[in-house]
Amino acid sequence: MVHRNSSFNITLMPFYFITLKTLQTFNFTNFLTLLTHLYMKKNLLLVLIVLFSILAGIILGNLLSNRAHGSGFSGMMSHSKVDELLSIIKSQYVDTVNIKQTTEELMTDLASKLDPHSVYIPASDLAAVNSELEGSFSGIGVQFNIQNDTVMIVAVLSGGPSEKVGLLAGDRIVQVNDSVFVGKKISNEKVMKKLRGKEGTKVKLGIRRHGTREILHYSITRGDIPVNSVDIAYMIEPGVGFIKVSKFADTTYSEFLNAIAKLRTQGAKKYIIDLRENSGGFMEQAINMVNEFLPAGRMIVYSQGKAYPRSEAKSDGKGSCIDLPLVVLIDEFSASASEIFSGAIQDNDRGTIIGRRSFGKGLVQQQMTLSDKSAIRLTVARYYTPSGRSIQKPYVRGKSEDYEMDILNRYKHGELDSKDSIHVAKKLKYKTVGGRTVYGGGGIMPDIFVSRDTSEYTPYLSKVINYGYLYQYAFQYSDKNRDKLKSLKSWQQMSSYLDIQNLIADFAAFAATKGVPVNQAQINISKRFLLTQLKAYISRNMLGDTGFYPLLYKDDKTVKTALDELRKK
Repeated sequence: MVHRNSSFNITLMPFYFITLKTLQTFNFTNFLTLLTHLYMKKNLLLVLIVLFSILAGIILGNLLSNRAHGSGFSGMMSHSKVDELLSIIKSQYVDTVNIKQTTEELMTDLASKLDPHSVYIPASDLAAVNSELEGSFSGIGVQFNIQNDTVMIVAVLSGGPSEKVGLLAGDRIVQVNDSVFVGKKISNEKVMKKLRGKEGTKVKLGIRRHGTREILHYSITRGDIPVNSVDIAYMIEPGVGFIKVSKFADTTYSEFLNAIAKLRTQGAKKYIIDLRENSGGFMEQAINMVNEFLPAGRMIVYSQGKAYPRSEAKSDGKGSCIDLPLVVLIDEFSASASEIFSGAIQDNDRGTIIGRRSFGKGLVQQQMTLSDKSAIRLTVARYYTPSGRSIQKPYVRGKSEDYEMDILNRYKHGELDSKDSIHVAKKLKYKTVGGRTVYGGGGIMPDIFVSRDTSEYTPYLSKVINYGYLYQYAFQYSDKNRDKLKSLKSWQQMSSYLDIQNLIADFAAFAATKGVPVNQAQINISKRFLLTQLKAYISRNMLGDTGFYPLLYKDDKTVKTALDELRKK
């Protein structure tokens, strides 16, 4: 306490602890009078002592105040209710509680209550989550599948660590680092955890190979494995290049430029960009891709949020495909950056959007790393197409179940089968650069609607698809006939060869051993679809994606519609 008289007793000052509460009643007039008096007396030492006493009193007073309230945390910042609750649970709850686990669960739940796309990422999962959109990861360079409780190598990546030591497609991984690695507990996550690791580290594998009785042992040094986001780029017909982009990752734009350059040398003058089932990724990659198709000064996208000032992206006119005809394919699983791309093309009247209404994700997430190396991907803004459409479909905070059921509800309401069943997209009207009407309210509405092709669906087909028997048979067939199939160097050769094999009857017999009886009438209805799928999967086992997509899309309804549209231009 400061006394208001001429002698000013300062000996008690160091013992006067000022807390946040006592600051409310502290008499600053007396304090200033004290300092003025000391200054006039030219007693600078005492001035410094008084100032130091006040500062020490504030710090020490708040320390004692916090301890008195049981927080045990030194500092001047007050705790949140969450901190208080966890502290009380830890010290007073009837049973022992894992506070770390409880905190992780609380963080996950809190993020999920904000909106459907804000998400908490535990520190243990961060590296794996980030690798999904990074340009590479360190591993051994194989594609695998788990069949009959065994890890089977489907493909060995060219130039990768596994190819260098002699691993082959069809090999079974039965040991990892001298431990048996088979059984029902094997999962994709466990396999990746074992095979991936820091570049330069080693992993020992025990391999069982067809035709070899003993287990083969390999020591493989992990290396950099590219994560491709452009799955395929090929000439689908003379003059038309087809590019499938599966996600928007770190390297997507550079991969896309390489694909464009490759197709141009093969005579491409028109393009189909397939964004079906592309769930998005980095917005900047989509912006760069769109820029290749737009003249200078065109709006591509803009974003804005409470603490996120409006940010606009416009084309610079330096793109390589500004005047070339373009079609973009989308479906109900095309989201986020895919919608930025297709929305910009549509609003600028630059190309034709074909397919079904896209997912409707128009929220921008920013990843922020927390003190324990965990992270939160927090929604910080909404993005808008050039015409002003917010692509984000409606949602209610804290009710993620309804949001997650949206695609199923579209299916139930018939939206995937009939354009007339789409109502939400017709509520809000906007105008493109050329004056055409486009619709908002959730997702990108295509210019040309293509319904699902259900003409060949049968109960038999549903069973063999749902149980994965098509894929299992294709792998088994590839494994048994690998020596012959290795001589086929293109998807065209593969298709011609498989056409004269008795695949359908052989597959039906295989499925029967799995508990799906032969139903010839239903097989006849689904025959074309079955044959296309089997040929595509067998071709993928031998040739990778370059052998898969051309066969898979040969009779694809949406792709055919795109080709018809481009033939008019």
